[in-house]
Amino acid sequence: MNDDLPLSTTERTTLHRLSERGKADRADLYAVLDAGFVCHLGVVVDGYPVVLPTGYGRDGDTLYLHGSSGNHALRAADSREVCVTVTHLDGLVCARSVFNHSMNYRSAAIFGTARMVTGDERRLAALRVVTEQILPGRWDYARQPTRKELAATAVLEVPLAEASVKVRTGPPHDEPEDYDLDVWAGVLPAQVVFGAAEPDPDLRAGLEVPDHISATAGHPLRGRRSSRSLESDLERLTRLWG
Repeated sequence: MNDDLPLSTTERTTLHRLSERGKADRADLYAVLDAGFVCHLGVVVDGYPVVLPTGYGRDGDTLYLHGSSGNHALRAADSREVCVTVTHLDGLVCARSVFNHSMNYRSAAIFGTARMVTGDERRLAALRVVTEQILPGRWDYARQPTRKELAATAVLEVPLAEASVKVRTGPPHDEPEDYDLDVWAGVLPAQVVFGAAEPDPDLRAGLEVPDHISATAGHPLRGRRSSRSLESDLERLTRLWG
């Protein structure tokens, strides 16, 4: 993994419109992916396109997507060409003309061949990556999946070898003659903020909010990475499940 490695340039990842918004560094791709929780998986199933929202996690240059093992679209993506997208809305850009209204955003599109993750140890390690993407610290705090639960869960891996990143920031860009109009223009910033933690009504008395929850509750969404790697997880899970 090299944050300074340029992103691939292929016919599928080349930006043809507003190419100046494109980002060429792999670090920009990691930043977009690490800040999110939900991706959209696009795959052709039985001759028609399907777009599936699902949780994901990144480990190095691999993206892991998870869902029910009974999900037809997820199973159909195995060994197939797919497109995975992640988008963050950062603001509504209000221009003086309707035509020049826009949004500030960060987005990534990944193209590649998806592969189903097999083997209990690798799937557990991949699911940890997804869990830690959503809430760092939760995997080690909560009960681990049983074999039955693991069998009910499918995990896809998609390489990050072919991807594009597009970002818009800043104020509106109006036509020169429109700047004299008596029309307010500017940006309405958008941000996802987690509220205060709400305990389960059935929570056993005496259980305090754990640190990994209190560290997130009341704070805005931000990119966070777990310090543990997939390789170290495999070693640990081999001992637990071996």
